Amino acid sequence: MAKPIVARWEWRTFGECGELEEAEKGIRSYEQKDFKESVEDYILSRKSDENTKIRSDLMDIKALQNVNEHKLEQWMPIMKEGFPISPEALKELFAVFKITTPAFERTEYTYDQFLSELIRPDENLRVVDVKKKRCIYSINNCVVEIAETSFDGVWLKTICVEHEDPDNVYRTVVELGLKDYPNVNYIQAMKKAVGMI
Repeated sequence: MAKPIVARWEWRTFGECGELEEAEKGIRSYEQKDFKESVEDYILSRKSDENTKIRSDLMDIKALQNVNEHKLEQWMPIMKEGFPISPEALKELFAVFKITTPAFERTEYTYDQFLSELIRPDENLRVVDVKKKRCIYSINNCVVEIAETSFDGVWLKTICVEHEDPDNVYRTVVELGLKDYPNVNYIQAMKKAVGMI
């Protein structure tokens, strides 16, 4: 039986080499639960800050639902679609980009056709090559992550705390001494790193 899709609340910050060293110490005192390394293509839109990426050959979209009084962000997965991808799914995607939907000349698009024919020619869109090395911890039942990220070759460290319960996320952020760091999501950090802001 498939797991139900649940929106998760997230706090995240980014820093250049050494800037998050003090913040990492408390997290690294816990036992590391997992390590994941991945290469992904993010698609940035000048008109939207939704999270759209291709991971493991799936078009994966998360949409921002809410921002609370502590500036925590609630993100909901709204699409996981494999390639080749249909025009019907692409209409949903371009609505997320908040740009004009192109005329589709194929009944389906492979991964390469999607990028070369629909994404790269559009001046409002940019494909970003993203590499991640993620050390994952479980603290107060929250997923807590320290990761090295590369956005088109720009390397940054990031720390994340996420859970379905925003109070639990904020309590964990405070306990770990993170609350004075700016809360910055992936798309904001990426746009700044690649000069799209």
